[in-house]
Amino acid sequence: MLTFEALYNILRKEKTFQELQKLDQDFYKNAFNYIEEKKKLLSSQKEKDSIFAQAESKKTETQLENIKKVIKELYEKREGKIIQLALLASKSDSKTTIDSLLPEEIQLYESTINLLKNQKQSLFDNSQKPEEPKSIKTNQELKLIRFKEEIQKFVDPDLNVHGPFKESDIANLPIKIADLLIKKEKAEEL
Repeated sequence: MLTFEALYNILRKEKTFQELQKLDQDFYKNAFNYIEEKKKLLSSQKEKDSIFAQAESKKTETQLENIKKVIKELYEKREGKIIQLALLASKSDSKTTIDSLLPEEIQLYESTINLLKNQKQSLFDNSQKPEEPKSIKTNQELKLIRFKEEIQKFVDPDLNVHGPFKESDIANLPIKIADLLIKKEKAEEL
C-alpha cells in the first residue's frame, strides 16, 4: 500500500543515489491505483454538502496534485538515469542486465540503445561514402552559362546549393539565377 510519505521517500532516494533504485515491479500500477483511490475519495467528499467536507475535499485535492507531481518527478529522474545507462550500453556493445528496471522502463532502455547504435552506424556508414553531386530539384528551365570569375557556394531561393565555381567553369543553372549572374557580369550565356 502506497502512501504519500512512501512515494516521497522513494523520490528522495532516487535523487540521492546515482544508480537506479530498485522498486517493486508493480510500482507504477500501485502508484496509479493510489491516484485512483484519492480521486474516488475526492469525488465522495465533494458530494457531501458541509463546510467540513469542503475543507477535506480541498485537502485531498492538494494531496492528489502533490502525489502526481512526485510520481512525475520520480519518472523523469529515472528516465534520465535510464538514458544514461542506455548510452553507456550503446558504447560498450554489451547489454548489461539491469534488474532495477521496471517492466514499463525496459522498452525505453532498449529503444534508446537501438536509436543510439543506429544513429552512430548511419553516421559512420555515410561518412565513408564519397559525396554524390546533388541534382537540382526544380521545375524551372535551365540556362547554360560560363563564369567570368570565381563564385563561392550559394543557396538559391528553392534551397538548392550551387557551386563553388571557378573562372571559366560552365554550369546549367535555373534561368533566374543565370540571368542575375549575367546581369552582374559574373557570367556569360553560352
